[in-house]
Order: sequence, then structure tokens, then C-alpha cells
Amino acid sequence: MTAQLLTIEVTRLDAGRARLRLRGELDFDTAPELVAAAAELHRDGYQELLFDLGEVSLCDSSGLSALLTAHRGGTGAVRLCGVGPQLQQLLDRTGLIELLAVERAADGDVQQVG
Repeated sequence: MTAQLLTIEVTRLDAGRARLRLRGELDFDTAPELVAAAAELHRDGYQELLFDLGEVSLCDSSGLSALLTAHRGGTGAVRLCGVGPQLQQLLDRTGLIELLAVERAADGDVQQVG
């Protein structure tokens, strides 16, 4: 069985804001792709990044590290949406919930602001 690849679909929303829609597995093999995509957006002047994780089937410690690297690599907010229960638990346990803004799926409100 082969690992599911990560697909990153970037949408430039407006000046300074972009959404990255992820599909697949965010792990040791694919995390560098996310770091590179976020760094490119930061270089292009996008400060606020929204990571849509609704179709991420797996996120390991390397994936969490990639999200943290994206947060530290820019000057604006990093927001997460589509966070499933498993990833939510990882964010809670690692304390990253204190750094990254997580939007609740039901109403779009931000649960924690980092």
C-alpha cells in the first residue's frame, strides 16, 4: 500500500491573504511541500494564511512542525479550518492550540487566537 500524496491547492483571496487547501497525508514525506508553499506565499507578500485541513487524512508530528514553521515564517495570522477530532486532539496535547487560530466548523468563529 502506497502513502497518499499531499495535494496543496492555493487560492489567493485578496491582498495579503491566501488559502491553502490540503488533501491527503501531512507527514514526514510531505511536510516539506507545505513549508515550501507557505514560504513562497510569504515571499510574495501574503501575510495571512488560512490552512483548510478538512481533507487531511493524517497529520503526524512532522505535519504539526510544518504548520508551526508556517506560523513562525510570516508576519501575519495563520488560521486553521476543517480541523478534525484527531488533529484537534494533537493540537490540544502539544499546546499548539495556543499559537494557531482554529476556526470552529459549525459557525466559522475562531476558537483560539495565536
